[in-house]
Amino acid sequence: MEHFDRRQHWEKIYQTKQTEEASWYQPLPETSLNFFEKHGISPTSKIIDVGGGDSLLVDHLLDRGHRYITLLDISAHALDKAKKRLGDRAAHVKWVVADASDFQPDELYDCWHDRAAFHFLTQPHEVEKYVKAAAAGIRPGGLLVLGTFSVNGPMKCSGLDIRQYSETEMTALFAGHFEKTGCLHVDHRTPSGALQNFIFCGFMKC
Repeated sequence: MEHFDRRQHWEKIYQTKQTEEASWYQPLPETSLNFFEKHGISPTSKIIDVGGGDSLLVDHLLDRGHRYITLLDISAHALDKAKKRLGDRAAHVKWVVADASDFQPDELYDCWHDRAAFHFLTQPHEVEKYVKAAAAGIRPGGLLVLGTFSVNGPMKCSGLDIRQYSETEMTALFAGHFEKTGCLHVDHRTPSGALQNFIFCGFMKC
């Protein structure tokens, strides 16, 4: 069986697609920002955006005065695109090239955010490692915001199989380390016009 190189796959995606062409593109990440505001994530909070790629969330956080932001992605090219877009403001961001499936945090965050990276982890051992990493990387009382494809969402994305989640499944996965604060379903319309249903859940670290 041919080995699948996940990093190479995503490097190719980011090298061949413009930011505005990617299916996950959204000019205003309203749902994520609403979770931050609801849970009191302030400009002094330490935030990590896992699988953030070249999304515009970091732009909006900087606009709101946040200066303790870590942006993690498997694709160095994606991060380079974001750095170039931000210009001088990129100096306020810590940039980490890593695979979300084996990332091991070396500091504690007040908020761990992930929109659309988690559902690409389809193997049980990858999911287990991710949950343990999030539990280790979020301070007690800190917030985990996780947005992933719901059971009504697509089954593939960017040429890859994904794992769909229900609220019950999400809650059970993180129950050992987190307390759920709430979930909601959100329809995201892609640049091509397709509608994708996400489930977003907030969890507080115990």
